Amino acid sequence: MSDSKDYIEGRGAQLNVTNKFDANSHKFRDEFLNYCAAEREEAQKSKTVLIETFPKTIVNKITSPDVGMEYSLNPYQGCEHGCVYCYARNTHEYWGYSAGLDFEQKILVKRNAVELLEKKLQSKNWQAAPIVLSGNTDCYQPIEKNLYITRGLLQTFLKYKHPVGIISKNALVQRDIDILKELAADNLVHVNLSITSLDEEIRRMMEPRTASVKKRLETLEKLSSENIPVSVMMAPIIPGINSHEILPLVKAVAERGALSVGYTMVRLNGAIGGIFTDWIKKTLPDRAEKVLHQIQDCHSGNLNDSEFGRRMKGSGNIAAQVHQQFKIARKRYLSGRSTPKLNCDLHAQYKTGQMSLF
Repeated sequence: MSDSKDYIEGRGAQLNVTNKFDANSHKFRDEFLNYCAAEREEAQKSKTVLIETFPKTIVNKITSPDVGMEYSLNPYQGCEHGCVYCYARNTHEYWGYSAGLDFEQKILVKRNAVELLEKKLQSKNWQAAPIVLSGNTDCYQPIEKNLYITRGLLQTFLKYKHPVGIISKNALVQRDIDILKELAADNLVHVNLSITSLDEEIRRMMEPRTASVKKRLETLEKLSSENIPVSVMMAPIIPGINSHEILPLVKAVAERGALSVGYTMVRLNGAIGGIFTDWIKKTLPDRAEKVLHQIQDCHSGNLNDSEFGRRMKGSGNIAAQVHQQFKIARKRYLSGRSTPKLNCDLHAQYKTGQMSLF
């Protein structure tokens, strides 16, 4: 870890980058420059600002063909976790904020999320399909401990017998095991825990406000022991940082009940390229250039690749080696395991009143 005076403890991003949508706006540019003068002092104090929003819709149709989900729901925009590599940082620019420090300090809270979900599930035109919480930002980020929006959403999914997926790297999901057990009893839930590394020092650097490695492994074991289907995402794989951990990590999560393990190769799209480059030069200056060059090796000489089907897994020798390691790890530690297909039939029965027959 760097001891540079410019390093901001407890944050992933170390700066705010210019919002590309504000490039031609003098008003926003002036506000941005005024903000930058005080941003470092504010960041050091680790302040989080909650901004209430009241959207008109809450369930998003996913059009990208390689994401692995059809619908997502995000009760929060921006994420306190501060993972430096997070692809969702770019979406903060649509709200007029920076993908850098703003992303982890200015959190948009969708106060009417539960009401909108209930309206959606009541619609006669809605055909049940798994809706994934956290397709963009973590539904169990720290503010959820006080706001309970995600818990309210899960209660709504249970009420309407509707399938739901969860992606999170926070142990707070344990709080809602009572609801998750009821959902699991009808095959209505699947949890994906993000575990990027077994090295706590690496975790603190890359994901400063997430649950510790120990707490995430404990969460995996607890969910599995309660018969709640749970898998693990090792995402992203960053060459030179966590790429050597594939076999030991898969072994560790398999021993604690994971049904499957997925992965993605890091890709530094949009503003994230500059944010990550600045971060690694401050935190790991001795290997920064090597890591950046290895990332480029996975994306045809670039830090990013936007080609569907290739962008998540990368290309080249390093990406091929990672793929082979996962193939070996799955065969060695996860043979015979699979994730159950979520039940979409009960919701239709609920809407037609047939649930009263059970």
